[in-house]
Amino acid sequence: MSGKRVVRMAELEIDPAQLDAYRALLSEEIEAAVASEQGVLTLYAVSIKDRPEKICIFEVYASQEDYEAHLQTPHFLRYKTSTAHMVTSLSLIDVDPIILRGKTGDHLAT
Repeated sequence: MSGKRVVRMAELEIDPAQLDAYRALLSEEIEAAVASEQGVLTLYAVSIKDRPEKICIFEVYASQEDYEAHLQTPHFLRYKTSTAHMVTSLSLIDVDPIILRGKTGDHLAT
């Protein structure tokens, strides 16, 4: 294992008519990944204020191997298959972390 964290951002645009269904599937995926995958360190999803169809997901994985394993999990594959027709635009951005700090155990969903 490389041990180097993988940090990514995903920028998505969702068909507004499918937004509620997409958000439900995204929520299921994030909950399953964080609960069942030790290498998934952080998954945060937010929408742009006044543009709920524009969603950003901030992802942190313990290693490249953990990221690749995540992509093969049944819950992620279900999410990708179920939402493919809802996503009108997707950009994946690899980023270099400068500083990542937070309090553990926080569940910030509204």
